[in-house]
Amino acid sequence: MSTFVKIKALRQSLSSSEAKLADFTLNSANAIRNLSSVELAKVVGVSQSSVVKFSQKLGYKGFPAFKLAVIDALNDETSEPKLHGKITLSDSLEQIAEKLLSSKLAVLTETKNLNETVAIEQAVSLLKSAKRILICGLGGSALVAKDFSYKLQKLGMPAIAEPDGHAQLAYVSTFAKGDLVIAISESGVTREIAEVVKQAKKNDSYVISVTKFGSNPVADRANVRLYSVAEEESVRLSSILARTAQDFVIDILFIALTQSSRQGRKLLEHSNDVVGEFRNH
Repeated sequence: MSTFVKIKALRQSLSSSEAKLADFTLNSANAIRNLSSVELAKVVGVSQSSVVKFSQKLGYKGFPAFKLAVIDALNDETSEPKLHGKITLSDSLEQIAEKLLSSKLAVLTETKNLNETVAIEQAVSLLKSAKRILICGLGGSALVAKDFSYKLQKLGMPAIAEPDGHAQLAYVSTFAKGDLVIAISESGVTREIAEVVKQAKKNDSYVISVTKFGSNPVADRANVRLYSVAEEESVRLSSILARTAQDFVIDILFIALTQSSRQGRKLLEHSNDVVGEFRNH
């Protein structure tokens, strides 16, 4: 996972000193090639210990490992799509379309980079072995949850998505070992979803989380952590980008499940045929 992707994903949860280091890394990454931890601290205006803590927060043992990761990220950097700025009231329809397309491409690319193959494989394994599956989310995340439940049902899997937080909690209270909760929360701090996850773990059930990158109440209790890019409030485009990232994650899971299950493919084809026949009559 690119160091730059990690930093952008964690940016909103950093302390003031860490935020200074994050901004310097994102805006002046080339300069880090030739700086020691002491020199970086002096340039940014923070303590050397802040540099070390920042490196560790990103998952590195210390500054040398962080520095190497930055160099690798610079070497691997391609012409990935960049955000073209916020959509404004004065934008033409063509400008709106261009900015929205660019924003979605950037969000999809960063979401792909946030998720490790191993985590996707572990999530697929839990889905395939689950006795019962509850997919929970509120607001826009509830729409994503409902769509995923429909997809899994077409594969013959016992999945439901309940948009009401109380109903989610009541259902998960009946769960046991072998049952699975998929918790979708952009922030990872949604109170109702965090409580569902807490109850699931109390019942020895498995949890897959889909949240922003980093530590949060939902992801911290999950057996498998998947991530979607959570944009800043000012560029969220009314949660459109958040749902784009979440949809991308569940579609990866759905396609991986379809590839790995011959029986699932047969059921999917059959359900499509049944609906097709109905439409033609």
